[in-house]
Amino acid sequence: MAIVRRASAQPDAVRFEVGEPDLPPPPGVREALKNLPAKAYGYTPSAGLWALREKIARWYETEQNLSIDPMRIFVTPGSSAALLSAYWLVLGPQDRVVMADPSYPCYRNFARLQGIEARVVPTRAEEGYMISPDVLCADDRAVHILSPANPTGGVYAPSALKALAKRCRALDVALISDELYQGLWYEQKPPSALAFDENALVTNGFSKSFCMPGFRLGWIVVPERLMESMERLAQNLYLCAPTPMQYAALEAFDSAYLEEVRLTFKARREWLVSRLARFFDLPCKPQGAFYVWCDVSPYYDDSGAFCRDLWEKERVSATPGGDFGPGGRRFVRFAFTREIAVMEEGIRRLARFLSNL
Repeated sequence: MAIVRRASAQPDAVRFEVGEPDLPPPPGVREALKNLPAKAYGYTPSAGLWALREKIARWYETEQNLSIDPMRIFVTPGSSAALLSAYWLVLGPQDRVVMADPSYPCYRNFARLQGIEARVVPTRAEEGYMISPDVLCADDRAVHILSPANPTGGVYAPSALKALAKRCRALDVALISDELYQGLWYEQKPPSALAFDENALVTNGFSKSFCMPGFRLGWIVVPERLMESMERLAQNLYLCAPTPMQYAALEAFDSAYLEEVRLTFKARREWLVSRLARFFDLPCKPQGAFYVWCDVSPYYDDSGAFCRDLWEKERVSATPGGDFGPGGRRFVRFAFTREIAVMEEGIRRLARFLSNL
């Protein structure tokens, strides 16, 4: 967050640290915000607007060929609330959840807040930084994955996700799958964990591929046996997600516009990967999300120092890989969440910085 604060205060900064899309929401969403019905200013049921839950269910049918009962879908104030709910539903103090190194740092913090042990397991570039099923054991209570992944852009192949789900069932380990970047894929559409385990706890949201980060809307799909517990959680934790934003989100499922968003980020990915590859080893080309994971160890032993010096000398911000776990210490995450013309200036400054080392 210190990087974000510094970069936000500098008008001339070139920002590769930003983990949110710069594209506007679907046009229907913007129009809906101008014409909200009077009932959009009160509470909704804790699980969310029924019409929105139905739309999410239809989205799974269209995008994943999955039939999901809308009753199992709970709309949350952001995907973070969905993830915290997943932890509360299946984990208790002293229980152990497995997560990847590197992975989104808030997962570890969620566990710490709830007195849960986070078992962080190293992952390999050759395996797309995915968790291998054989690392799970009977003492684990849950495993938490993210596909497509932040910070690496890795995606679980169907066979890998199927094998992980099978291992979870064999050990009675809960599978928590964060699928927030699911709409941003570039080679093969990533499967949902629900395709292989109907009892997986799957979270998603509108922040990334729907280009609606400020709306603070997410959702969680819970197993039937946990529906009552999830409703009680929602009623006590946040009552309901923001009602005006739920009504606007009814217009978010604009497939033509969302495809334009995906292709825009795909073009940016191609451009940025080709430029960064001139300077760094890229252990895996991002298959999804909007990040490139770069090995800066030929220049610096510590990616935090690399990012600090790059900022101080060139006003270019990027995210040190150590934020994502011990295995990220020699890596830097560059986001392609700005248009190519802006990134071009950032690459020019980066080249100058490296040439002066």
